[in-house]
Amino acid sequence: MHSRSSKSIDILPRAVVFDLDGLMVNTEELYQEVGTELLQRRGCLFESDLLTQMMGRPPSVSLSIMIEHHGLKDSVEELATESQEIFRTILDARLQPMPGLLELLRAMDRTGMPRGVATSSPPKFAWDVLRRVGLDSRIDFVLTCDDVVEGKPHPEVYLLAAQKFQVNPAEMMALEDSQNGCRAAVASGAFTVAIPGDHSRNHEFPGAQFIADSLHDARIYDALGLAGNPTME
Repeated sequence: MHSRSSKSIDILPRAVVFDLDGLMVNTEELYQEVGTELLQRRGCLFESDLLTQMMGRPPSVSLSIMIEHHGLKDSVEELATESQEIFRTILDARLQPMPGLLELLRAMDRTGMPRGVATSSPPKFAWDVLRRVGLDSRIDFVLTCDDVVEGKPHPEVYLLAAQKFQVNPAEMMALEDSQNGCRAAVASGAFTVAIPGDHSRNHEFPGAQFIADSLHDARIYDALGLAGNPTME
């Protein structure tokens, strides 16, 4: 359990924006397997510090970081093609929602709370992932790397999400699993909750309202004014 206490809540969020990879679905775990395979083929290791640098960023930026880190001779386009081929071989069998996501969405359904997605992934991939787990019809909008000039950790995508919701950023809860994503959400002024996974336990989340153990965390429900014990549904 995380020991950091919650900050005081002055305004209850009126909408929720979810990160996608590693927050809604377990794709960060799958990406790590893809990156490991990609680098093993080149006699390199996928170190934790490299993973931290890449996480939460647009694919082209992440692959550029990988190339520079290991001095690879491949182009971004070549690595992207190869990584997509590896990813497709494991996606159907391994993709699943993160623990607590479906329960949280059900609680939000009961109150009609608006919800969106802010991801660094491309639109075709984001919608395909949501469709595969049956969530494409339950999201009001999806913002992707194609919608912004500056990717995370720049706050642009979260500022755009607040515009979509027609709320002040402070009235929007942002749920993030990565250091870069959390930095983006905090910089936008959003009510930011960090929910690290196994892939991001070592990350720092300065500025987050609190660090949750999972999407089941009762503090998320309390902050949103949602009734019910999420672990009992």
